Amino acid sequence: MSQLLRAAICFVMVSLGTPSAGQSPTAAREPLHQFFSAEWDWTMEQNPTWASLLGDRRWNVRWDDVSLDAIHERERHQRQALETLSKIPRAELNAADRTSYDIFRYLYEVDVEGYQYQSYLIRTNTYDGIQTAQRLAESLRFETAQDYTDWIARLRAFPRYLDQNVELMRRGIERNVLLPKVIMRRIAAQAERLATEPAEKSGFYKPFTKIPPAIPAADRERLSREGLEAVATSVQPSYGRLAAFIGDAYLPAAYEQVGYWQTERGLDAYGYLARYYTTTKLSPAEIHELGVKEVARIRAGMERILVEVGFKGSMPEFFDHLRTDPKFFHSEPDAYLEATRALVKRIDPELVKVLRTLPRLPYGVEPVPAALAPDQPAGYADPGAPDGSRPAYYYVNLYKPESRPKWEMMALALHEAVPGHCLQVSLAQEITDLPAFRRHAGFTAYVEGWALYAESLGHEMGLYDDPYSRFGQLTYEMWRAVRLVIDTGIHAFKWDRDRAIRYFMDNAAKTELDVTNEVDRYISWPGQALAYKVGELKIQELRRKAAQARGERFDLREFHDVVLLSGAMPLEVLESRVNEWAGAR
Repeated sequence: MSQLLRAAICFVMVSLGTPSAGQSPTAAREPLHQFFSAEWDWTMEQNPTWASLLGDRRWNVRWDDVSLDAIHERERHQRQALETLSKIPRAELNAADRTSYDIFRYLYEVDVEGYQYQSYLIRTNTYDGIQTAQRLAESLRFETAQDYTDWIARLRAFPRYLDQNVELMRRGIERNVLLPKVIMRRIAAQAERLATEPAEKSGFYKPFTKIPPAIPAADRERLSREGLEAVATSVQPSYGRLAAFIGDAYLPAAYEQVGYWQTERGLDAYGYLARYYTTTKLSPAEIHELGVKEVARIRAGMERILVEVGFKGSMPEFFDHLRTDPKFFHSEPDAYLEATRALVKRIDPELVKVLRTLPRLPYGVEPVPAALAPDQPAGYADPGAPDGSRPAYYYVNLYKPESRPKWEMMALALHEAVPGHCLQVSLAQEITDLPAFRRHAGFTAYVEGWALYAESLGHEMGLYDDPYSRFGQLTYEMWRAVRLVIDTGIHAFKWDRDRAIRYFMDNAAKTELDVTNEVDRYISWPGQALAYKVGELKIQELRRKAAQARGERFDLREFHDVVLLSGAMPLEVLESRVNEWAGAR
């Protein structure tokens, strides 16, 4: 899933008086929600690109301020906000508001703890960062001349934004918070492509290729001309500077080896990231062992399918068969895209078998931007606008379709589109009686845990109708299990890159291109990959316990409502919510 779905949210202090003792829940609720509302407005102002994504156009001409001064100021605000929140008597709130109170406090406490590790000095990874800023254009609405004028102003402001990112990366060199050479060579190549591609082919220019005819012709011509000029004179030279900085300064300083253990705070910093992304207290060693056990369990399921299809050979030989036999692949990008669009149409009518509540917002399927595709995963989702002005999108990677097997397409679509990311995020956005920070929260363990769990629902929807697609589902589950082993292996136990790639290839049938991109993603984004399997296992555990507790009263669709209809949350909060429902009479 894309980082535009931020889990770490910064909020502003609101000056509130201390409520008097014994005030009613209604009286206590009012200052709490005033606090949430004002904090959310400040959050949008501080994160204008996120605001634009959510349909809030107030800061459409700006990029986020990522100067070191702004970061320190946000830290000060978060610390002060925790003090302000503590003055609101939690005990006098109703149950729903106590949950919001706890989630808000959790967000701040984990963020405040994290500042000491200075991970904000790393500005990119192979999946997301300053070099993927063009994705913003894919997710905004361009309906009026003002929308295009704002975008041109944003493009002209891009040099300052990029220079702020470079300054943080320069500080990272000084503070020993860096990425390895193997990653930065890929980022440098991305930046070079963005700097040198024809401006009219740039993702930043794409909105100008489809200006609505309702805008007068003279304005369309002027906006197109000014947009092209802004891309060519502001954006592309900025990426040229980024590529030069990486080559001249960052690469020489970058680590030869891989692993976050090399950074200033080393294993302490990685332990924090593991807790941050999983919303648990699990240590890297505990997560590593969990991954080893899951790999063994899933491997046994793969062995059973090997017998079922009558393959005469070993598991590695079956993996090689699945990776190389032309019958498992589309030969052309367009064929792969059309097959994906046909596949999601198979999923849609089956959702009612497992879900009682569906979002109003539709979703679409689009290709990953070509300039980014070589370094991107097989697919990802971007959320729609909460006001319904833009659908959610499932982006599918068309680069080298001969490396993207048909047998994995169903699991991937269930994860990224429906009932995975596109559905879950849209449902959360439509829960209007929750504070905004909860509707748009992005706790990775919950969000990615649900999407991985959603892959397994394909069985109950009757969508895995042949052994190869079932093997694909197991491959995707194995993919997330080996992450637990590889991510911790690299960042806590000093595995090298080749060992990580070999371990992945030995345990999953994914192609070498995907495996290499995935391992480099784990190297460049420590801890994030741990969230998927930890979250999925928790949801599966809660489902089993709820089914046992409720017996004949257990309804799977009702269980999914309980999980989905309060938005993303830390896993321990989700567990409390499900347990309360499971025990209710």
